[in-house]
Amino acid sequence: MQLAEDIPREEKDMRVFVTGATGFIGSAVVPELIKAGHQVVGMARSDAGAKFLEGTGAKVHRGDLEDLESLRSGAAQADGVIHLAFNHDFSKFAENCEMDRRAVEALGSALAGSDRPLVITSGTAMTRTAGRPATEDDAPNTPVPRVASEEAAAALAAKGMRVSVVRLPQVHDTVKQGLVTYLIAAAREKGVSAYVGDGSNRWPAVHIGSCAQLYRLVLEKGKAGARYNAVAEEGVPLREIAEVIGRGLKLPVVSISPEKAGEHFGWLAHFVGFDIPASSALTQERLGWRPTGPGMISDLEKMRYFPA
Repeated sequence: MQLAEDIPREEKDMRVFVTGATGFIGSAVVPELIKAGHQVVGMARSDAGAKFLEGTGAKVHRGDLEDLESLRSGAAQADGVIHLAFNHDFSKFAENCEMDRRAVEALGSALAGSDRPLVITSGTAMTRTAGRPATEDDAPNTPVPRVASEEAAAALAAKGMRVSVVRLPQVHDTVKQGLVTYLIAAAREKGVSAYVGDGSNRWPAVHIGSCAQLYRLVLEKGKAGARYNAVAEEGVPLREIAEVIGRGLKLPVVSISPEKAGEHFGWLAHFVGFDIPASSALTQERLGWRPTGPGMISDLEKMRYFPA
């Protein structure tokens, strides 16, 4: 008979604490974990969030990102943690990135001295590599404030903790599409669907279902200090994205000069001109992950742009 302690961690049922469990990605990760046999404890800020989690079969832990004690207590009772919560108020982006640094540090403090995994979230835009897609082995090299999350994770890994990073591209279905959702909102407001320059710059993307599967695999098999790219499409040109949005909203598609991008896009101008293709070849090799599902353009074509 095989003793429990002899079974590899990835084969065990785990009690998993999930922050951001009621969000766009979290609401896909929670059922993915439960289906795989794990017990999920999801963090909820509100009664509505708690009710949603109970409906999925998860247990509820009340708290939020600013309540560091709630993060520590949730992590302390878990066999592993997936950290998805983030404040997406981009008017306070730098401040919210520092809040996330503190959250990662708090979660790590509760897992210190153990081999329990902590999976944190970052973005593929944290690294830019001229002439080729960014890979998992590329260290952060941009001034984007979100790098704070990876810095906090690296500090924990240096102490011997089993912390891994999932770098997200534009995660999509037919309702939400990461930063593309804000492009759609800008098109509605301005009356045109726009891109910058010739629109040849690219954003990587992944369908929400494959993204959720990757988080589970990283929890079960991820190595300390490793980074994993949740990428299905290495780079979708912004012009193609703007064109499908224009068709969906029945709006003209226009090019905006880099000099006028700030005036047109507001805070989004910081991202909309980036050419940031990324590869997941190493993630697929190391974890056996195979992204599937519709592509970004397909989901945008099927999106309901007007009320029924």
